[in-house]
Amino acid sequence: MRWLLVILLSLALNGCGGTLSKVTDSLDGLTGLFGDSDNSEPPAPLPEIAPEIQIQTLWQSDVGDGYEQRVRLVPAVYDDKVFAADRNGLVEARNAQTGELIWEVETELPLSAGPEVHYGQVVLGTSDAEVVALNADDGESHWTVTVSSEVLALPRTAQGIVVIRTIDGRIIGLDERSGAKIWSYERGVPTLSLRGTSAPVIAGGRVIAGYASGKLVALRLKDGKVEWEANIALPQGKSELDRLVDIDTDPIVVDDVIYLSSFQSGLFAVSVHDGEVLWQRRNLSSFAGMNADWRYLYVTDVNSDVWAVDQRSSSALWKQDQLHKRRLTAPAIYKEFVVVGDFEGYLYWLSQDDGHLLGRIRIGSDPIEAAPVVVDDVLYVYGKGGALAAVMTGERIAPPAAEVEPESEDKSSDSDSDFNSDPDF
Repeated sequence: MRWLLVILLSLALNGCGGTLSKVTDSLDGLTGLFGDSDNSEPPAPLPEIAPEIQIQTLWQSDVGDGYEQRVRLVPAVYDDKVFAADRNGLVEARNAQTGELIWEVETELPLSAGPEVHYGQVVLGTSDAEVVALNADDGESHWTVTVSSEVLALPRTAQGIVVIRTIDGRIIGLDERSGAKIWSYERGVPTLSLRGTSAPVIAGGRVIAGYASGKLVALRLKDGKVEWEANIALPQGKSELDRLVDIDTDPIVVDDVIYLSSFQSGLFAVSVHDGEVLWQRRNLSSFAGMNADWRYLYVTDVNSDVWAVDQRSSSALWKQDQLHKRRLTAPAIYKEFVVVGDFEGYLYWLSQDDGHLLGRIRIGSDPIEAAPVVVDDVLYVYGKGGALAAVMTGERIAPPAAEVEPESEDKSSDSDSDFNSDPDF
């Protein structure tokens, strides 16, 4: 199947978003046509879990036809409403507590990224190179503008500027009220690259974005001028495929440090001030994404193993591999848990302390590709088939009496020695 991947990647040419979209989606089911020729590692079987927490679905509904193509349609929560869109142009707002429909709008556009909600405005991107802004209260159209190519990255808004990333390498700043273009930055993309673009992150008046070339740039939010740029991931290997170093995960910023991952060059910590690489962990690459709390990064790697990594030292606290190859989402941080979704519609709760599986729930049978969104102790998840659900956890489940060990008189413990921080485990 390697040649099939090469064909798919080779079609990722500048400005060919519409054609590529159709081709990549048509390839989704082709592996079954080649019989035993697909030697890729199968996903791990559904693991057995002794539930340790109560998980409750508050409500569940369907948002149109969902999204059958590789796009970035995710739930967004604002002002006690949850917003979601399907691929065919339907946008909905529902009560975040009950799931009751508040409004829906048929835009009749091939929506491909969003929604992002900021100060009462809902922004989405399309495969037809358009950006749409709606009123969060009633869905009324604010403005629609045309950009240079398909939008696959989530829009970002701050200080009155909507930042749009297009697949041809442009980053565009639009006026939040009118949609008028304020500035534009352009950088070429390699002929051979993965489909998809990471969303920029806005931090400290800067727009920070990674590119398929392995370069990271920081632009001034107000005018798009370059503050710094750095070569983060360097291509290695002889073949074009081996030299792919796409930065397709959304960067995250914690305490003036940017964390991001390259497709084949590992995990990085970079100074937000000048782009200096603070550390690199080469054996931990991701395209699903990551999340962070005050101390650790939680990363879904290319094999769908989930890691907890110390933000300062890059050492690993734990690695969870029971969900190997199950096409996991980026992690969500929910209370004292880490939550990920998989290709069969399951959500899994992992312990932040050691990564062990605490429980799971199923939200339909379609894949979950977007990381769950957590707001006010409720987790919102949107499946590929259109299932939108609100989920929360209850109390811990006590183990059966027979499994409770008597308290030892020896109060000392060497449990800390069980945590192996060796990078290779």
